[in-house]
Amino acid sequence: MLCERCKKNEANVHIAKIINGVKQELNLCEKCAKEMGNFNVHADMNLVSPFTFQNILSGIMDYISQPSEKGNNYTPVCKNCGTSYKEFREKGLVGCSECYKNLGSTLMPVIKSVQGNIQHVGKIPKKAGKDILDKKRILELKEELQKAITLEEYERAAEIRDKIKGIQNNN
Repeated sequence: MLCERCKKNEANVHIAKIINGVKQELNLCEKCAKEMGNFNVHADMNLVSPFTFQNILSGIMDYISQPSEKGNNYTPVCKNCGTSYKEFREKGLVGCSECYKNLGSTLMPVIKSVQGNIQHVGKIPKKAGKDILDKKRILELKEELQKAITLEEYERAAEIRDKIKGIQNNN
């Protein structure tokens, strides 16, 4: 099969796009595919992928985004650095740490759907790991303690308090 663009070389790149249920197919030679530019071509792997991280993230954001209560022209902007939600959609990056607070209502659903969780869970160093885990567990228990007190579950609150003291005494 010949390349549909140059009509000279053998087509060895086959692209199928499905947009809103409409399938479009394109058969190109490697040279024409590279010239088109919107494909991630990894020469060492001989792999062609039209899906960059930013493209995927932007697509998910478009899918998740709800119409804003303030109208279609409203675009949330970070008060600290001036990064807009639109810029985040295009680049896939926030401008500063305050963006997570200022753009949180629009960013968090996207981040959760992409990463599976909002809270980062990474590796813990072996030497300091016990202290870090203990501090995290104490924070979780203190939150549970506050909930138990609010709900007037005093026996449960006493058990949680004892767990906290037990962890603190082991350190």
